[in-house]
Amino acid sequence: MAKIINGKQISEHIRNNISKNLKSLKEMGIIPGLAVIIVEGDPASRTYVDNKKKACESLGIYSEEYSLSPQVTQEELLDLIYMLNEKANINGILVQLPLPKHLNEKQIIKSINPLKDVDAFHIENVGRIILGDYYLSPCTPAGIMEMLKFENINVCGKNCVVLGRSNIVGIPMAMLLLHSNATVTICHTKTKSIKDICKNADIIISAVGKTKFVTADMVKKDAVVIDVGINRDDNGKLCGDVDFENVKNVASYITPVPGGVGPMTITMLMQNTINAVKLQYKTIFGEELKI
Repeated sequence: MAKIINGKQISEHIRNNISKNLKSLKEMGIIPGLAVIIVEGDPASRTYVDNKKKACESLGIYSEEYSLSPQVTQEELLDLIYMLNEKANINGILVQLPLPKHLNEKQIIKSINPLKDVDAFHIENVGRIILGDYYLSPCTPAGIMEMLKFENINVCGKNCVVLGRSNIVGIPMAMLLLHSNATVTICHTKTKSIKDICKNADIIISAVGKTKFVTADMVKKDAVVIDVGINRDDNGKLCGDVDFENVKNVASYITPVPGGVGPMTITMLMQNTINAVKLQYKTIFGEELKI
């Protein structure tokens, strides 16, 4: 029977450290600020933004929300981002994705100051992640690495399979694993024999968005299974990509949905906001911020 990795517990542990850093910053007269932009229309996006606001409030991070009409133009959104780029009390800028189809997502992400890009989606930050020289990393992959670290799961030399090749999870997840000396295989819609590939994995990380995609016969005994998926089953119940009830009897560690990766993603956003403050301080003053 697998040990269930408790994302809420690990998240609280990290937030305790964030609180200590925030206290040190406030003693220096620095209050980190996060701006969240949401184009209304997607109920899931609204839920995510509300959870991020609650996290800011609980930790004492200053936050601003910009709720925009679904009819907002590209120019209006870009003007808002340019304004926030220049706003001194805002250290982090997040544009909640996905955006309506009439908006150019790539251009909007590229317009964010990379020093304030707390999602780490800007092309400059993506390049830094590939090179292994980064302050900011995508929140979900960063959260997964923290979960593995907390459970003393060493990825060095392990065969890791990442299911999904999105710019948000799959590709950066592979990069973070590589930087920790794992051997990584990325599987996607064109991959052949996914079951056989997964069967040889020490660690499986699934981010495909398909209910019960990962079944017990795809998982070798005592593998670690990390479920990033957020789906609904036939009864409307929240679930992930993994057939949890059956896979937990094969794996050594497994994350639940909900209560696994989700809380970590939001916590790492808070951590990235602190990291953005440190990055901006170093850029301006040429030295590390001691906290």
